[in-house]
Amino acid sequence: MDRPLAVQDASPQPDLWRTAKPAPTPRPHHAGHRERLRERALAGGLAALPDYELLEIFLFRSIPKRDVKPLAKQLLARFGSLGGVLGATPEELKTVRGVGDTVALDLKLLHEATLRGAREAVGRRPVISSWSALLAYVRAALAHEAREQFRVLFLDKKNQLIADEVMNRGTVDHAPVYPREVMRRALELSASAVILVHNHPSGDPTPSSADIDMTRQIVEAGRALRISVHDHLIAARDGVASLKALGLF
Repeated sequence: MDRPLAVQDASPQPDLWRTAKPAPTPRPHHAGHRERLRERALAGGLAALPDYELLEIFLFRSIPKRDVKPLAKQLLARFGSLGGVLGATPEELKTVRGVGDTVALDLKLLHEATLRGAREAVGRRPVISSWSALLAYVRAALAHEAREQFRVLFLDKKNQLIADEVMNRGTVDHAPVYPREVMRRALELSASAVILVHNHPSGDPTPSSADIDMTRQIVEAGRALRISVHDHLIAARDGVASLKALGLF
């Protein structure tokens, strides 16, 4: 007796040889955060952002595929302020975990751009009539330096800036300067006046007795050459002190 033929199942069978499609890779959580932060910056303006978010947006370009909010906060905690971050040396920046050569260079480029913008504001018109711009430049240039630095701004007869030169770099609390060297350079540049500038890495801009004595020596050296000393400014994290305004020479 013949057996009945088995009924074949017409439903499609799975292709066991076909590779299963991989599950879509989830977007990293910080991707959406970046977009939201950019949108908020565009809507409300960069001035409305706290320092850590401003720094975070800048770091987006240096580190495109990682959450940089923790790094921005670490940098501010390590150096105390946004100015402190920008004023730090590349070696100091790289002591923070996550900061390599690229990030350190980018931050120093931002610092240099800031300084050049501030210097342009000082150089466009007589320094005496743009005192607030001068103070802003001095703070940007020196307030966060880790070692003392002595600079001289050389001015022409119209009190416009001829040159801003570093006369000496020193230790954490001393940068020796010699009056004859300041005046020699003033004569070379045909300067009619100078403004002395240095920093206190301690953070306190209060003039020391050595600062006062040195200023008076330079004033005396300039008097014989008819070169005026308009002021001596001391920059620090806590502000800028003017020896002239304090009546110290």
